[in-house]
Amino acid sequence: MRLNYLQVSLKDTFLQHTQDQHFKELAECRICPRNCGVNRLEGKTGTCVSDAGYPISSICIHRGEEPAISGKNGICNIFFSNCNLSCIYCQNWQISCSMGDLPKKSMRLNEVLIEICRNLDKGCHAVGFVSPSHVIPHVKTIIDALRLMGRNPVFVYNSNGYDNADQLKSLESYIDVYLPDFKYANRKIAREFSSAANYPEKALLAVREMYRQKGSTLRLDEEGEAENGLIIRHLILPGNVQNSLDVLRLLAYELSESVSLSLMAQYWPTPAVSQHASLGRTLTRKEYDVVVKEMDRLGFYKGWVQALESHSTYRPDFGEEHPFEK
Repeated sequence: MRLNYLQVSLKDTFLQHTQDQHFKELAECRICPRNCGVNRLEGKTGTCVSDAGYPISSICIHRGEEPAISGKNGICNIFFSNCNLSCIYCQNWQISCSMGDLPKKSMRLNEVLIEICRNLDKGCHAVGFVSPSHVIPHVKTIIDALRLMGRNPVFVYNSNGYDNADQLKSLESYIDVYLPDFKYANRKIAREFSSAANYPEKALLAVREMYRQKGSTLRLDEEGEAENGLIIRHLILPGNVQNSLDVLRLLAYELSESVSLSLMAQYWPTPAVSQHASLGRTLTRKEYDVVVKEMDRLGFYKGWVQALESHSTYRPDFGEEHPFEK
């Protein structure tokens, strides 16, 4: 009994030391391209409106990702609230920092670990960090803790693409699968829709670093579940087909047509943009077909293309205990 107590104490001490080491960067936070420089350890907040706590809205089993990501039992996704982008059409608008209408909450590390382990015990092969660009120190701490507990799932970094490439370098020994968005190739649209005119160049630097780490091969296990690699997502926005074409060309010419792509058609207008000139509707068949045709023309041959009708089924409600199960 005494030995067990000592082991727990040593683990707690090690985890606290590990967290302290990772969290040092929050004293002058430049974790993401916003480069705010605020002291989050003292409760100050920048664009992401996050201090040093664990801003998590939901930890749940998600079966709606790409087949290789969800796997047969779903992925244990950690949905971080707040965000370092301010997308006016945010599909997870309830938990975004700019539009969220749900009470903000912060979890403790031990609570996070308990929820993750519960889901791993239900058969999840992977843990996904969703919208983690502003909480990379937290991601490292969670992974260190799980490994210390003898848990070694596949770790998936599911980001909006607005990442600091230097921070991604520090994740090389932590992340197995990168799953970034590449939203914009156009600075004007990036400014208008996400208040981030430098998104195209920052996202390109980020995916280049991910590509350096993982290459273009998505390694699957015998069950067809992703073990290591890179998948780049792009959400087609209505009225902005040219942006999608430019994104695909940028990825083909600046990266490789051999990367795995996930072309997404699930966009639906949230309340904030229901009256917007272009974003106030779903995609048309013509818009969808033009983008898919260009993907084929450029030579992309690995990945997934969502059905045009997917917008009617992918509508999470973070006010529910499980956002994706009605």
